[in-house]
This record gives sequence, structure tokens and C-alpha cells, in this order.
Amino acid sequence: MHHDTHSKTIGYLLWVFGFFGAHRFYYGKQLTGTLWFFTLGLLGVGWLVDLFLIPGMDARADRVYQSGPMDYSVAWALLTFLGLFGAHRFYMGKWLTALLYIPTIGLFGIGIIYDFWTLNGQVSSKNALAY
Repeated sequence: MHHDTHSKTIGYLLWVFGFFGAHRFYYGKQLTGTLWFFTLGLLGVGWLVDLFLIPGMDARADRVYQSGPMDYSVAWALLTFLGLFGAHRFYMGKWLTALLYIPTIGLFGIGIIYDFWTLNGQVSSKNALAY
């Protein structure tokens, strides 16, 4: 059954705000997200092509990830804008690591990188436990 776990609107907003691959991480494409980050979206070419690929990335993410009470878009917005303070971890109920993020600024950035790679899976696991 198809559940709308990710948002095309959020995907396009992440796409607009830079060549750093945030939209690819959001849709669960960690390897190419990392490649986009280090190459500025394949020097802008891949970034432009993604304008047309986002609907397909969104459909794939909706099939792959577990829907539930935890909202992917909220978790990603919190990670992207307040991740250094653990806001996304507070949202997911991971209080200990969330509190640890505050004085260490996201575990010295390493925790933030880890979360960019794994946030979809973390939210999916929380949603699966809710059922």
C-alpha cells in the first residue's frame, strides 16, 4: 500500500536552497547526496537534472519508508535547521542523545553527518514500532 511519507514540496524546497544534496539525503539517496555535497551537484548539472527527477525520488521514498505518527518532513526540517542542538532527536524521543548534542554541537558535527545518512531509517523504525 502506498503511503505518502515524503513531500515533493519539501524536496523542491531543499533542491532550491543549494547544490549540497540535501534533497537527495531527504529522499534516502545518501551516496549521491554525498557526491552532490562534494561536487556542488556535479557542478550544477546533476542539480538541474534533479529538477525533473524529484517526483520519481519522492515516489520511491514513499514506497520504501514506513509511514506512521513520526513525520519525515518535520524530522528533516529539525535536522537541517536545528540539528546542532539535537532538535530532531528530541522530536523522535531520543532524549539522551538529544541532550548530548547541545553541549557538543551535534557530537562535534559527526552526529549530524551520521543523522543525514540515517534519519530516514531512524524515522521509519520509530514508525514501525508505533504499530
